Amino acid sequence: MFYWLLKWVLLGPLLRGIFRPTVEGAQNVPEEGPAILASNHLSIADWLFMPLVIPRRVTFVAKAEYFTTPGVKGRLQKWFFSGAGQVPIDRSSGSAAAGALATGMRILGEGDLFGIYPEGTRSPDGRLYKGKTGIARVALEAGVPVIPVGVIGTDVIAPQGKLFGRIVRPHVRFGKPMDFSRYEGMEDDRFVLRSITDEVMYEIMLLTGQEYVDVYASTVKNRITQKAKEIGGGAAALATQAKDRLQHHGEDKDDKPADDAAGTADAESVEPAGSAEADR
Repeated sequence: MFYWLLKWVLLGPLLRGIFRPTVEGAQNVPEEGPAILASNHLSIADWLFMPLVIPRRVTFVAKAEYFTTPGVKGRLQKWFFSGAGQVPIDRSSGSAAAGALATGMRILGEGDLFGIYPEGTRSPDGRLYKGKTGIARVALEAGVPVIPVGVIGTDVIAPQGKLFGRIVRPHVRFGKPMDFSRYEGMEDDRFVLRSITDEVMYEIMLLTGQEYVDVYASTVKNRITQKAKEIGGGAAALATQAKDRLQHHGEDKDDKPADDAAGTADAESVEPAGSAEADR
C-alpha cells in the first residue's frame, strides 16, 4: 500500500515534476505476470526512475542491513525501502548471492516484476560492464522472460560520491522481451548461463549506447580503491576522473580526421538494489 502512496502521491509526482523523465518501449513490459527487468546501473537513482515510468510495481532486492539497522534511523530506513519496492536478501541459503537469487525466485513466483542489475554494482565510469550469470539462472529456473532496460542520465542527477549533481531529464528504454525457453533444463550449464547473460548485456548496450567492457565492474572498483589507497585519494574522486578522461577521449576522437581515428582505447584500461548475484 505504501509503495503506491509513494509512487502516485508522495514521491512520484515530485520526481516527475522536477526531472520530467521520458520513456520508450513501455509497451514491452507485460501488463500482468512475472518477468525480469534487467537494467544497466549508473546511479543510486536508477531504482527510483525506472519503476516510475511504468504502472506496475517493480521489486528489487536490497542489502539486509537496510532492514535490520537498530534505532530510529534503522526503523525509518526499513520503512522507506520497504515502501519503495525493495525487499531484503534472503540469507537462509548461506550467501548474499544465493540469497538474492532465492528472493528473486520468490518475487517471480508471486507473479511480480523482479528488477535486477546484472553488473552487480554501479558502473565506476559510465561504461557497461560484464554481467554476472545469476540473471540467467533465475530466468531459466523461473521460466520467465527477460526485458532489457537502459537507463540514461541518472549518473548526472546523482553522481557517485555526491548526493546530488544537477537536474536533467532521465530517459528509460525498455527492450523487447527475451525468451530463453530454448535452454529449459540447462540452468546448471555454465556455458549456457554465460551465453544468456552476454545476450542480455548486448541488448542493454544497444539501448544505452554505452561502451561495453568485458570485465566485472567490481574488479575495476577494486582496482580504483587500491589505487586510491596508494596515492591517498578517494575512490569516488578517482572514478570521476576516469569517467572525465573517457569523455574527453571520445571528444578528441570525434575531432580527429577519419584517417587518424582508427585506434581505440584499451577496454580494460548489494548496492541499494540487486547488488549480489551468483556467477559460475
